[in-house]
Amino acid sequence: MGTFSPATDVDLTSLNTLRLPARARYFARIETEQALQDALAWARKHGQQALVIGGGSNLVLCGDISGLVLHMAIMGRSWEVCGDGDAILTLGAGEDWHRVVMYACRAGYRGIENLALIPGTVGAAPVQNIGAYGAELKDTLVELRAWDAQQQAVVTLSGETCGFGYRDSVFKQHLDRYIILSVRLKLSRQRPFNLSYRELAEHFDNDTASYRSLTPLQVAEAVKAIRRRKLPDPDHLPNAGSFFKNPLVPWDTYQALKTAHPSLVAYEGEGEAKLAAAWLIDQCGWKGHREAHVGVHNKQALVLINHGNGTGPELMDLANRIRSDVEARFGVTLEMEPRRVP
Repeated sequence: MGTFSPATDVDLTSLNTLRLPARARYFARIETEQALQDALAWARKHGQQALVIGGGSNLVLCGDISGLVLHMAIMGRSWEVCGDGDAILTLGAGEDWHRVVMYACRAGYRGIENLALIPGTVGAAPVQNIGAYGAELKDTLVELRAWDAQQQAVVTLSGETCGFGYRDSVFKQHLDRYIILSVRLKLSRQRPFNLSYRELAEHFDNDTASYRSLTPLQVAEAVKAIRRRKLPDPDHLPNAGSFFKNPLVPWDTYQALKTAHPSLVAYEGEGEAKLAAAWLIDQCGWKGHREAHVGVHNKQALVLINHGNGTGPELMDLANRIRSDVEARFGVTLEMEPRRVP
């Protein structure tokens, strides 16, 4: 068990992007795989439940944490050239996701440029199967290494066995089983850019002929510009990004809603449609709503914000009222994206 000794009574306010107040009874920053195993052994010996956090961009802290909080900070970047313009980029779980995207783009590799400016760490990215502007992490993830609490061992999972879905994965379905240690992404210098998303295409004036001359860095910069127009910077206005998932509904449900609400915004798929949760929330009058400490962003109704001195219970109360209104008006249930703890 080494010489592991956690810090005690640690303030977590600066370690979550909503800046919600909470304290950890025990806390440790994890920089190596051995340190993680030592910490988990200590937790088992002392009967403490372990909570792993990364960038804190997917957490709603609703109170103090009575167990052991482990701040994942395993770093590392390495390339493995595969030929034909392809390469594998291996990343430690503690790496900052956006910095990794820009690093890969500057190196001339394509595949994750649409995922620029998504807050959080590499280790958290597979949990949510992060996605934006028509791209998802699963599009490039080859495999990852994780600590499996059930097997009490480090395991390697291929992308196919990660159970990826829309903002979903086996890691989200079994939150206490896996701790992601590193990921391997397959990137390319040649793969076509995904510029099908309307805002991205408009940014480049829908000039498809010019797409061949674009660089991944130019696409990433375009994504950054679009996101900054719509979304608040967590460093200046605490938030956790999109608070609700865009709900998937069967085709007949979508058709009925479209008939009743002709201006409904949705993305049509095979036998189903993905409804724009922001549109649903906006129609219920919540966009720009502000209370004493928490509120809804005035440019993006999917983003709940902490105006200062807000608490987790206050934010959850607001979220629950929004969900109730959307369900009452449209018969659609919104699902939270961030994890509520405890």
